[in-house]
Amino acid sequence: MKLVMAVIKPFKLDEVRDALTPLGVQGLTVTEVKGFGRQKGQTEIYRGAEYQVSFLPKLKIEVVVPAELADAVVEAISASARTGKIGDGKVFVLDVERALRIRTGEADTAAL
Repeated sequence: MKLVMAVIKPFKLDEVRDALTPLGVQGLTVTEVKGFGRQKGQTEIYRGAEYQVSFLPKLKIEVVVPAELADAVVEAISASARTGKIGDGKVFVLDVERALRIRTGEADTAAL
């Protein structure tokens, strides 16, 4: 099993979810986060004064999938979250040793 974790622009969430559904992804976790990368934040004007905003709002998506589905999920997220502009985000893939559905006791891929 693989944990696919992606940090994306907030307005891309619906497109990413729509791209994952046909692959059989049945659930995902979304967390509101703040961060910066190469774009180093942005400058905003408030009441006539200029301020540097160094942490930008992003969404972190986490989904655990069978290992054979991981590449397709990464490609779907990448294609649907891409705007071609700086700050589109990143995708990480990690190994998952074990999963357990608390309600039923199902384990590993059956728990997904």
